[in-house]
Parts: sequence; C-alpha cells; structure tokens
Amino acid sequence: MTPLLLSEAIELLLSYIAPIKETEIVDLWDAGDRMLAEDIRAMHDQPPFPRSPLDGYALRACDITGASREHPVRLRVVDEVCAGHVSPETVTPGTAIRIMTGAPIPEGADCVIMQEQTDYGEDTVEIYGQVAPWQNYCPQGSDYREGTILLPKGMILTDAEIGILAGLGLAEIPVIRKPRVALIPTGDETVAPGKPLAPGKIYDSNLYTVGAALRAHGAELSRKIHVRDDAETVAQQIREAAGSADLIVTTGGVSVGKKDILHDTLNLLPAEQLFWKIAIKPGMPTLCGLYQGKLLICLSGNPYGAYANTHLLIRPLLARLAGREDLAPRRVTAIADNSFPKKSKVARYVRAYYENGHVRMTGGSNESGVLSTLRGCNCLLEIPAGSESLEAGTQVQVILL
Repeated sequence: MTPLLLSEAIELLLSYIAPIKETEIVDLWDAGDRMLAEDIRAMHDQPPFPRSPLDGYALRACDITGASREHPVRLRVVDEVCAGHVSPETVTPGTAIRIMTGAPIPEGADCVIMQEQTDYGEDTVEIYGQVAPWQNYCPQGSDYREGTILLPKGMILTDAEIGILAGLGLAEIPVIRKPRVALIPTGDETVAPGKPLAPGKIYDSNLYTVGAALRAHGAELSRKIHVRDDAETVAQQIREAAGSADLIVTTGGVSVGKKDILHDTLNLLPAEQLFWKIAIKPGMPTLCGLYQGKLLICLSGNPYGAYANTHLLIRPLLARLAGREDLAPRRVTAIADNSFPKKSKVARYVRAYYENGHVRMTGGSNESGVLSTLRGCNCLLEIPAGSESLEAGTQVQVILL
C-alpha cells in the first residue's frame, strides 16, 4: 500500500467526522476555554440601579453652582451610604448624602462630587467645586440592558467572559461538550511511572505525552490505559472504548515486527482499514481504521513519532470535532537559522524553536525514540520530501505546537 501524503491522510480522516453538537452544563469555574452552546442574554440591567463611580457626596448640581475654594457652599449631610446598602433618605434642596464607590445614588440626587473637592464633613460639608447634572452618575443599565445578547452562541469563553457571566449571576454554563478520546498505549516493555523498573523495561511516556497534548488541545480522555502486546486484549479495550469515545488512539504495534499486533487487532474487531503508512518521518507506519463509526488512529510507539503525529494528524481532527479552528496546528513561514544535513525522502518534521520569523533546530538527537530533545521546542520544522539537505537561510514551513 502506497503511503499517503500527510494532507491526504488528514482530508480522508476529516471526511468521517463532524462537529459535536451535544451540550453539557458546567460549573462557572470550569467554563474557561469552553464554547458557549447558546446565546447568553442579560437577565437584568447592569448596574441594576444608578450608582456612584467614586467616593464623595450625592447632591443636586443646582445647589453647588459657583462653588469654589474662595466661595464654598455648605450643605447639610443627612445620611451616609456604602456599597451594598440603600439610603432611605431623599436628597432635597440644601442637603447631601455621603456616598461610597458602587453605592446606589439616593433619590433626589443628580450628581456626585468627589470627596477631594470637599472638607470631608459629616454633619455638614463644605463644597469647593461644581459639577454638572448627571456628572459622576452611572445610570441604571449603563453597562447593558435586560434582554441584551452579551455573549453569542459559539464564542470561546476567556477570563473576561467568565467575569461577565459571574456578573449575570450564572453559576452554571451551557457549553458544547469536549471531544472524547480513548488513549490506549501498548507495549510489553513499558512500566507505569511510580513502579519499580525491572531489567529490560522502560517507563511509559506515551500515555502522558500524548495524553497531555490531547487535553491541551481540547480533548477529554474518556479512557487512558496501557495494555500489553496482545491483539485480543487491545481489541477488547477498543470495543469497550467505542461506546463513549469520539476518537480512539493507540500507540505502538503498527510496524511489521513480531509484536506489531495492531493489524491483527483490526481483523479481530473487525475494523475497516482506511490506510497504513503516511509519507512522513517520524511516524510513517501510522495505521488508521474505522470501527463502529469511530476513527481508530494507531500511532507509532516511538515517543517522538507518537508526539509529532498527535500534533500533525490528530489535532486537525480535534479541531473539527470541537468546531474550533484555533485548536488546529498553525503553519507559519520562517527562515531557518541553521542547517540539517540529512537527505529527506519523505517530508520530515524536526524539533525546533520559532521566534520573530526565524526558526532554529534544537541541538541533540532527532531520533524517533528520543524525547529529551523536545525540551524547549515550540514548533516542528517541515523539511520537504526529496530534499538533499536543508541549508541555513532557507525559507521553510513551521508548524507551531
């Protein structure tokens, strides 16, 4: 079977999925970076009453016309009101009410003079300046009116919108549910972190590296379990996962070795094979199938191969499922600051760091089994298929992580 180009593989897989329409209710604390499932309308005016924007005295503007330091106006203070309280008094000619920021402006007042223009009096107050009617006066509904659509369906909630929702008094928010991904790394040679490392064993990094990348790009892990190299065991995990997952992702067992059992797994399910191999390095022996209408993405077990293809192949699927293009990998053009001497028969993706239109490949090994040299990388540099080498100063494509 001829390997597909990366673009062909993505296009084929995208044809089998559609944006998620199901909704769920989440606590306001958990609503950040979620997509709103319906318009949010104001349920009341904001502010719900005229309020003072500063500390001072609520009064009638006509009572302090012409007031100055040289010619102060003295008013009788009939009450004091703080935020969260309402004065029962009405401002009448010759009176004022001391008021704090955020407090409701009392009846009869049409402005507030800041306390710095007074003598801070408590029983009476001397006014040393004048203000116009409705100055320093926040009318009811000056932020928004009841019934206004404040947040439209489909918007992604940031910290600002979380504050708006809190201001509306909403504790629970309707959102589109996240894509559910079942993650099933395989391998007899791996051990879970925290357990003793027996001879011949290594710690399983794929569950955590791939899992963290999936969660960082909008996925919810509906299942996360490492299984041994046994085709029927893997098949059973996939059968159980298919009921709730939108995508099923495995790592390992996709090449042609004795322990590469994912081909047998697809036959046991049975699942329709969509393709095997993508013309890229790392991660060429990627196997993809369809089981009970769910995409099955079987990645290389090599740590860097699994990591790279999570970003190159799976992130576009998550973006489609979530209805969010911001989750898809973003390509930019850059100038390579250093060279890569190896020939690339297929498109090669190299660990690199992008900044201000330039990209430099990080030092150390670029082998598929090495994960430590990913440290500090923020992109994958694409070397086109057929390249004899990449010279410094070449214009290249970069996939931002």
